[in-house]
Amino acid sequence: MGETDREVELIRASVPDAVLEVQEQPQRGMFWLNISPSAIVDAATVLRDHPELDYKMLCDLFGIDHPARDRRFDVVYNVVSVTRNRRLFLRVRVGEGESVPTLSEVYPNANWCEREVFDLFGVPFANHPDPRRILMPDDWQGYPLRKDYPLIGRRPVILFNDVRDVM
Repeated sequence: MGETDREVELIRASVPDAVLEVQEQPQRGMFWLNISPSAIVDAATVLRDHPELDYKMLCDLFGIDHPARDRRFDVVYNVVSVTRNRRLFLRVRVGEGESVPTLSEVYPNANWCEREVFDLFGVPFANHPDPRRILMPDDWQGYPLRKDYPLIGRRPVILFNDVRDVM
């Protein structure tokens, strides 16, 4: 039994319907678990708190847009177990207007990353403690990292906001 099999087994023992698909490229050290959106918080909690897993660090959280798919957005979480020298990618697929539960209670640094994904892709995070925009002006229409976003702007871009607006 490989490490990924054991990780999936431990997650399924605590959250039976969490893991939808497993993808591996062991030669590159890459492992992906497709997780049900409703189970992402519980799965991440198991990965963080189970002593055999010990994924205490969220390195990155980002979005990917696949406009041709029904569930066009992937939200990818890059978690690391420093004690085991192991990296794992959790992937949640959602459609237009569907929300993903926030992981900011499990990994506090998810707060800003989730705000970036919302700001640039428009993927909302349910129960997020502070869902304000952080990269685009508040009155900006649309989400610039969507692959269907127009390349030619309709208004001038103001590059610098007042810092007090962000704080």
